[in-house]
Amino acid sequence: MAKFETEKLRNLGIVGQGDAGKTSLIEAILFNTGMTDRLGKVDDGSSNMDFEPEETKRKITISSKLHHCEWNDHELHIVDTPGYTNFLHDTRSCMRVLGGAVMVISAVDGVKAQSQTLWRWTEEFEIPLIVFVNKLDRERSDYLKALDDMEKNLGCRPVAVNMPIGEAEEFKGVIDLITMKARTFKFDDKGTYDEGDIPAEYQGEADRLHLMLVEACAEADDELMEKYLETDELSNEEILRGLREGVLTGVFIPVLCGSATANIGIRQLLDYIVVSTPSPIDKGTQYGTNPKTDEEESREPDPSAPFSAMVFKTISDPFTGKLNLFRVYSGTVKSDSTVYNSTKETNERLGQILLPEGKKQKPVKEAVAGDIVAIAKLKETETGDTLCDAANPIVYESPISMKPVISFALEPKNKGDEEKIFSGLSKLTEEDPALQLLRDVETKEMIISGMGQVHVEVAVEKLKRKYGAEVLLKEPKVPYREAFKKSVEQSYRHKKQSGGKGQFADVSIKLKPLERGAGYQFVDKIVGGVVPRQFIPAVDKGIRETMGKGVLAGFPVQDFQVTLYDGSHHSVDSSEMAFKIAGSMAFKKALEAASPIILEPIMEMEINMPDECVGDVIGDLNSRRGKVLGMDPQAGSQVVKAQVPMSEVLKYAPELRSMTSDRGLFTMEFSHYEEVPSHMMAKLLAEFNKQDE
Repeated sequence: MAKFETEKLRNLGIVGQGDAGKTSLIEAILFNTGMTDRLGKVDDGSSNMDFEPEETKRKITISSKLHHCEWNDHELHIVDTPGYTNFLHDTRSCMRVLGGAVMVISAVDGVKAQSQTLWRWTEEFEIPLIVFVNKLDRERSDYLKALDDMEKNLGCRPVAVNMPIGEAEEFKGVIDLITMKARTFKFDDKGTYDEGDIPAEYQGEADRLHLMLVEACAEADDELMEKYLETDELSNEEILRGLREGVLTGVFIPVLCGSATANIGIRQLLDYIVVSTPSPIDKGTQYGTNPKTDEEESREPDPSAPFSAMVFKTISDPFTGKLNLFRVYSGTVKSDSTVYNSTKETNERLGQILLPEGKKQKPVKEAVAGDIVAIAKLKETETGDTLCDAANPIVYESPISMKPVISFALEPKNKGDEEKIFSGLSKLTEEDPALQLLRDVETKEMIISGMGQVHVEVAVEKLKRKYGAEVLLKEPKVPYREAFKKSVEQSYRHKKQSGGKGQFADVSIKLKPLERGAGYQFVDKIVGGVVPRQFIPAVDKGIRETMGKGVLAGFPVQDFQVTLYDGSHHSVDSSEMAFKIAGSMAFKKALEAASPIILEPIMEMEINMPDECVGDVIGDLNSRRGKVLGMDPQAGSQVVKAQVPMSEVLKYAPELRSMTSDRGLFTMEFSHYEEVPSHMMAKLLAEFNKQDE
C-alpha cells in the first residue's frame, strides 16, 4: 500500500441510528475500492466488520471497527460505529479522533433519537458531515421526506447533491445534481451502471434541486457569491469548491443517496467524500496541556512536528492480549520505538505498528500525522491516554465517558468461579469503559452496570466465550438507609461481675436527627471528668459500629448527631470495652424510641425523547413517584429532568425504549436520600422480613 501525505488522508466515521445500514455501506465501500473481493452482507453473516459472534447473532454492530482503503489517490481510514442506544458510548469515544463523518439515514425510518444524539456530538467535537440516505430500494422509502426530517429534527440545512431515479421497487439509480447526469444501475452487486441524460419525468425536480445546490454553494464562499450574483451560474469546479467550503464550515449538509446492499450510489459517495471532507491539515492545530507546566500546548498536523497521539479504543483478547488503537495528531512514530505516556507519566516500548483491517491487522513501518493505527501489549496504556515525545510532553483532553444507566447483580453459575468472573470482567471493562464492575460492600453483591440490558447481556456472553466463566443476572438490591425523626435522650449502664475484675460503664446520650446528607456527628459534652477522657473515643466507636445496622431492617443509619453529656465510671472495673458496649447499647435503645424511618436513594435523570412521547413519559414518571424538575426543548425533541426513586427505575432502559419506539435516551446518577412514604413503609418492611426468613 502506498504511503500517503497527510493532506491526502481522510479519517472518516460512519455514524447513524441502528439499522440505517452503516456496516453495509462500509462493506460496499471496501468492495468498490478493491479491499475485498466480494460484497459482504450483514444478514448472511459474511460481513468483514461485524465478525464478533454476538454481532452475527444479533445482526447489529456492538463495538466500533476500523478499516482503510484508497480512492482517487487518497487514503481513507474508516471507523464503523454502533448505532443502537446500548452501544453509543463506543461511538462517542471514537468521535474524538474523527476528521469527518458520513451520517447514514434510512429512507424508510427517517431521523430517530439516536441520530439526534449523534448530531449533537458531531457539533460538540466539530466534525464536518455529509449525509447518505440509504435503503432507497426498500418499501416505503422516501428521499424528500428524509431531507425534511433532517431539517425538522436536526435543525440543519440539508442540500441534495444527488437524487433517486424512482423509489422502493421502482428505484433504478441516481441523478448527479452537479454534472446533471443520470446513472442507471444493473443491480448486479458490482455497482455496474450506464450513465446518460436525465429521464424527462425527473428533469423538473432535478432542475429545482440543482438550483438549491448552486445557491447553497455560492452562499458558502464570498467569491462564489459575487460571481453568482453577476452571472447567475457556477461551473462544476466552482460548485465543488463551494460544496467543500459548506462542509468545512457547516453552513449546509450535502446529502447523497443510494442503496448500500445493492451497491448503488457508493462510488459517487466516495468521490464526494474525497472532495469535501477535511484532511488532518484542514482540521488544523490540536491543543492540549503541558503536564509539567499546566500551560496550553499546541501541535500542528505535520509529520516533522513532535509526535503526539490519543488512544481512543482498547481491544482485549485472552489469546492475543491487549490492542490499543490511537490517532496520530502530529509527528511520526516508528515500530520498535519508545514513546511517553503523558497521562500515566511512564515510558512505553512500542512493538510492531499495525494498520487495522476489520478483524485483521497489517504491519506497517511507521505512522504519520493523521494516521489511525494500533499497538499490541502496551503495559500501562488505557483508553483516553496521550502518547507523545518525552522531550515535548502534551496531554490531550479525553472525551467524558457516558455513565451506566442499568445495573445487575452477578451470581456465579458454578461455585468457586468468583475470581475468574472478576478477572474476566475487569479485562472487559478495559475494553469498554462504559461497563462498570464493583463489589458492593454493603449488600455483598458483585454488581455490573452498563448502558442497557443488551449491553450487559453481551458482556456476559463475552465473559463466557472469552474467559469460560458463566453468571446469572439478578436485580440488584436497593441500598436503603435508616434514619429517625425525633430527638431522644437515653442512658445505659453496663455492669458485669463474674469473679475477678468486672466491667462497668455508664453513659447518657442525646440523639438528634440532622438534615439529609449531613452524615454522622459525635459531640463530647462531658464536664468534670464523669467519663474519663481516655474512654470517650470508645463510646464513639461503639456507636459507629452499631450504626451500620439499624433497628427497622438492618440498613445503615445516617444523618444524626450523638451528644455524650453525662455518665459515670468505676476506678477499677471501667475499660474501653465496657464504654464501647455502653455506647452501642445506649444508641440502639435511643434509636428504637426516636421514630425510625427508612430512606430510599433518589436518582437524578435526564430523558431525551421525541416531542410526541412527552405525555407518555411524564405520565409514566408520575406513576413511578417521580418529580419532574423541568423541560428543555431541542430540535424535534424534549429533555425532561426528573428525580425518581431508584427502586422504581431499576429496569427503566427497556421500558423507555418501549414507550418511545426505541427513540428515547436517558442518563441517571445518584442524587440524595429521601424518606420512604408512610403508606409504603409497612409493605417494604414486610418484604424485608420475608427475605430474612
